[in-house]
Amino acid sequence: MTTNDVLSFLNELDADVRKELDATPKVEDKDQIDVATLPIEARRWHRLSDVVAVVADLKGSTKLGVRKYPSSTASIYEASTGRVVKIFNSFDADFIAIQGDGAFALFWGELRYERATCAGITIKTFSESLVSRLEKRWPSLPETGFKVGIAASQVLTKRLGTPRNPAEQEPVWAGKAVNYAAKAAQSTERHLMMVTATIWEKLHNNDYIRYSCSCENGPSDTIWYEDTIESLPDGDTDSKGHVLKSSWCVNHGSEYCEYILKGKRKRSDVEHLRKNSPNSGMRAAIESKEERERRDQRARRRGL
Repeated sequence: MTTNDVLSFLNELDADVRKELDATPKVEDKDQIDVATLPIEARRWHRLSDVVAVVADLKGSTKLGVRKYPSSTASIYEASTGRVVKIFNSFDADFIAIQGDGAFALFWGELRYERATCAGITIKTFSESLVSRLEKRWPSLPETGFKVGIAASQVLTKRLGTPRNPAEQEPVWAGKAVNYAAKAAQSTERHLMMVTATIWEKLHNNDYIRYSCSCENGPSDTIWYEDTIESLPDGDTDSKGHVLKSSWCVNHGSEYCEYILKGKRKRSDVEHLRKNSPNSGMRAAIESKEERERRDQRARRRGL
């Protein structure tokens, strides 16, 4: 392309922008959408009032050594990201995409929060077993594993790209959900799942999600702790996140997951925890101490 061609092309793009901004696209409210039939040429967007995004981010992927061990790196990506997509599928995600070294999924419609949460817990549980196998195979492997983030928001969507070339078309998801879920994942550590305040409001009254199972010392309310999603704007209420430490229990995981997906919320064995749960002084002190320690650790990593 010559210099004149580039300038002509830029003038053409500018004319397209002026034309686009002078017209108002149509926005249609939807409860459900078929991603495959989203418009590409029509100036019509679909709006979903509440979409839950789950992001799985693979820690340390840039250190896996594509040049030095290409076959090993390929195997790791296939085993990790490929399996995450399979997990999203198993919980009926409405849209799935590979994103860099991880993947994200969107959930809307019935039981969207429950399906998304079960997918997230399954990914963090899978992450632990995945890393265990990887470290046995490659003892000097850089620290890796999936970090999971979940967020929700209203979303506008339309397919953008080259009209007559499906390979150059992708749906866009305008809204906070995917971005906030990605920031939540980036803000935590491997094998952990962080949710925004909006998600926590939906989850904290579900006994199967809020409390541990009855194994060992009985149900506990210490499997979650508060933490700040520091990369979100100051004053954004969603920045007050919660992090899940626990994974699916080998004894009760399948049972609890089934109950969650059926919409069940109450357990008789946690009534005492539910009554005393609203932030006792000791609980708040423990969470405050944990948050300070994590903040100090992040500062040390940044060299502050």
